[in-house]
Amino acid sequence: MSFDSSVSPPPQPCPPEHPDPRALQCSAFDSQEFMGQLYQWEPFTEVQGSQRCELNCRPRGFRFYVRHTEKVQDGTLCQPGALDICVAGRCLSPGCDGILGSGRRPDGCGVCGGDDSTCRLISGNLTDWGGPLGYQKILSIPAGASQLQIAQLRPSSNYLALRGPGGQSIINGNWAVDPPGSYTASGTVFLYNRPSREEGKGESLSAKGPTTQPVDVYVIFQEENPGIFYQYVISSPPPDLESTTPEPHLPHLQQEILRVEPPPALAPRPARTPGTLQRQVRIPQMRAPPHPRTPLGSPTGYWKRVGHSECSASCGKGVWRPIFLCISRESGEELDEHSCAMGARPPDPLEPCHGPPCPPYWEAGEWTSCSRSCGPGTQHRQLRCRQEFGGGGSSVPPERCGHLPRPNVTQPCQLRLCGHWEVRSPWSQCSVRCGRGQRSRQVRCVGNNGDEVSERECASGPPRPSSREACDMGPCTTAWFHSDWSSKCSAECGTGIQRRSVVCLGSGEAHGAGQEESGAGTSEQSCAPGSRPPDMRACSLGPCEMTWCWYTGPWAECSSECGSGTQRRDIICVSKLGTEFNVTSPSNCSHLPRPPALQPCQGQDCQDRWFSTPWSPCSRSCQGGVQTREVQCLTANQTLSVRCPPHLRPSRKRPCNSQPCSQRPDDQCKDSSPHCPLVVQARLCVYPYYTATCCRSCAHVLERSPPEPA
Repeated sequence: MSFDSSVSPPPQPCPPEHPDPRALQCSAFDSQEFMGQLYQWEPFTEVQGSQRCELNCRPRGFRFYVRHTEKVQDGTLCQPGALDICVAGRCLSPGCDGILGSGRRPDGCGVCGGDDSTCRLISGNLTDWGGPLGYQKILSIPAGASQLQIAQLRPSSNYLALRGPGGQSIINGNWAVDPPGSYTASGTVFLYNRPSREEGKGESLSAKGPTTQPVDVYVIFQEENPGIFYQYVISSPPPDLESTTPEPHLPHLQQEILRVEPPPALAPRPARTPGTLQRQVRIPQMRAPPHPRTPLGSPTGYWKRVGHSECSASCGKGVWRPIFLCISRESGEELDEHSCAMGARPPDPLEPCHGPPCPPYWEAGEWTSCSRSCGPGTQHRQLRCRQEFGGGGSSVPPERCGHLPRPNVTQPCQLRLCGHWEVRSPWSQCSVRCGRGQRSRQVRCVGNNGDEVSERECASGPPRPSSREACDMGPCTTAWFHSDWSSKCSAECGTGIQRRSVVCLGSGEAHGAGQEESGAGTSEQSCAPGSRPPDMRACSLGPCEMTWCWYTGPWAECSSECGSGTQRRDIICVSKLGTEFNVTSPSNCSHLPRPPALQPCQGQDCQDRWFSTPWSPCSRSCQGGVQTREVQCLTANQTLSVRCPPHLRPSRKRPCNSQPCSQRPDDQCKDSSPHCPLVVQARLCVYPYYTATCCRSCAHVLERSPPEPA
């Protein structure tokens, strides 16, 4: 079956009142009995990936689930919150074009089916100090941006903030600090992360995108800028430089400063967790950067400090910037900046200033770990009332924050569900048929998905059901019971014995299936020993006569490790009288067929092996010669083969006669044959006989020839 043509409309969020299709399918079984009982069924989705298109339901209030059908209805989501859809029992993913099974995916800049050819990476580092304290816009991100990443380069007291079109707050707006987490806006999900200072990382914002509307990034400055990295990908032709971000003054931070009015001092704070931003801020005007040109001639004025800007904070501790003007040396009037030496202008660093105390506010600490590793638990956090003064912030009595909503200091938590005890089998039969005994059943600790887990997972829940208990089968009355005598006598001739079973059984055991099923009977001490029936008696099949037979021993090992061979065994004649056996002369068994003492055998298959000929004579009598031989791989049948191990192949050459030859023949070295020139011509000097017979001729030949390679 092909699903290439199945079209899924663009996913739209269902209205809150719209019922879950999987829940409707489960509830259809509410009126059907299961194991003799009616349940209210709800979806169970904590299953493996291959089971996502099965209809698995769990009865409400119980901790087991049942697969009602192998397939959910077509069009049901594979799992909550996903876009995958079940069709004919298979989980199919729609492509970005809305077609099931198309396999089309957005590229790195959000273009459906794109190949990244139109993607542009916009990135940079904002490293300037950043100017006055409070909210500052640092970046404008256009619609259609993907793979957004904004991060402080190191920890600081500054906060990242995000606003949508029209100044609508998304994260950390209205002078309240939002908790880290996911925030949906502009068609995507922004992940806000605030690591602890011990981790050595600053705040960060990220989003997969693409954004459907522009968003603006702000920094709430409370201290020097640690540096901010940003990057995003957008699919578009290169924009004009004037429209890209960050803005003009900012190769590092933009010049534009936003004025944000905080809520009144006595107004209730937003419902979000309050942070430490409570000061009303009036941002001092930043001066434009000085003009790079220098006027001709000598400067006619000098720089004079005439005051300072307004304090950046309306309460608590803030900063202001000194103001310098260019003053005429003659008239004392203000001149244009270019009339003063630009290099002589005094620095204008920020200076601290102090305002009245800020309104108090609640500061909440981090939540503690959940009090329980599974099941419902509790988290706690510390809460204190703080107030910003001219010298900094400090804790104040809680009464000062009494007019503000008090944040919760505890909250419920649950990391996961705990395991529960489950009885896996009914009670077994009583261990005895009468009197008091024991019976047992299987009790296991079961996890959320029905699998057996460690009993520690159930330790915090209800007590463990009993897996063993006493049972009483009533009083016992005992008697001796016996079986029939065995049908055969133990001896083939002469006197032997017959046997039968005798057991002591109680009244309850006597009506059961017998000793063979119930195990050992009641202890024999429970029955009267004097009335015990005998369990053996004598029997005879007549007197014994002597017979003879051949006795064969075991076969010895095969004579060949591989291939064909023979094996032997011992054959002896034995006489038998009753149960006695004796070795006797083979002639007593001559009337009987003698078993064979020798038989052919086949060992394991012989492997192919290397064979070689003897070494040839040395090619030279001195100064290094070579011996050779033939090497062949043969089978067990002496036929050529190529299956011998190459690493075991014997060498075909070896060096010989490495001693040096005498350089010049002495008086003792003479030719003793008139045919020595022919010996040299025939190259027979390599043989010791001709070397000795034609010593002088061969010596000259060996002197001229180099040693042969090995």
